Amino acid sequence: MTASNHATRFRRWLPWLGALLGVVALGWVLRGLDLARFSAVVANADVRFVLMVPVIVAVEQMVRAWKWRQLLRPLRSIGTVYLFGAIMAGYLLAVIVPFGFGTVARSWLVAQREHLKLMAVLATVALDRLTDGIVFACLVPLAVLLAVFPDPTGGIRAGLIWGGAVSFILFVLLLIGLEFYRRQTSDPGVLLKRLGDRLPAQWAGLVGRLAGSFGEGISWLQSPSRRAGVVAASVVIKLIAATQFLGSGLAFGISLRPAEYLFLMVFLGFLVILGHFLRLTGGFIIAAVFALGLFGVPDEQALAMALVVQASNLLSVALIGAVALSGQGIAISELRSLKDAKPNIS
Repeated sequence: MTASNHATRFRRWLPWLGALLGVVALGWVLRGLDLARFSAVVANADVRFVLMVPVIVAVEQMVRAWKWRQLLRPLRSIGTVYLFGAIMAGYLLAVIVPFGFGTVARSWLVAQREHLKLMAVLATVALDRLTDGIVFACLVPLAVLLAVFPDPTGGIRAGLIWGGAVSFILFVLLLIGLEFYRRQTSDPGVLLKRLGDRLPAQWAGLVGRLAGSFGEGISWLQSPSRRAGVVAASVVIKLIAATQFLGSGLAFGISLRPAEYLFLMVFLGFLVILGHFLRLTGGFIIAAVFALGLFGVPDEQALAMALVVQASNLLSVALIGAVALSGQGIAISELRSLKDAKPNIS
């Protein structure tokens, strides 16, 4: 059997393996769960704080929309409210059509409405993700140093520090690479000549247009004030994200130290990404219950908090994303047809 056949079989079985590992891991973290006590915890929840969590989710994404507006401004001045809707619509599409389709769809919605090049808009999304990653990596040592939790072997702290350091180096190198790429694609004539020397004539023009369009979306790097605003917005986004567990915790009588909320955001960020690659079913719930347990939160409250945060994110995305798509004339039944759309890429 060839290597490609082995890879195909592995991809086919990966979701089932992830589901099995998820069930085993969930059973392990909830091994001490008292269902009767869990029911009582949920029944006595303070609804005011439960409703506070989706508001926090919306505010976080509104700040992200403002940040995206700064990245898009060299291409076109677009309203923050519209970009907020496009972001939420992209998240909704990512749930319906996985494997990165949400990122492309979010860019496609903006490109179609504003008559922009898709590759240029995608470049701004890449910058959004990279700046988020750098800020996240910088917050890792702060969260690890300030939070107090049981770690006899030091494995959790060491893993987070190394993960943060590697992530920081990788994201910085990617940003440097984007700046180098922008300079290489700034002169269309030189770019097409280089491509013409390496590619068949029928491909050189298309690849050149795509590469040039992507380079147009990286022009924010030339503005110091825009760089500062984007980085500041990334910091605010991460701090707001950390307060999601503040609202869900207060709903069930749980209050942690500020550094512990920051640690939760960092810890869950790493484990959720890992769970995504492993296709781990229930990865967020597993990671949240485990992390909250490090700070002495009982399993019943930890599970309730995790469910509120996850449900708030899903409901916010579903409701706001559906409204945003409807406003752009796209019905839910037509979502999968977006994969076959032909956006303006040249």
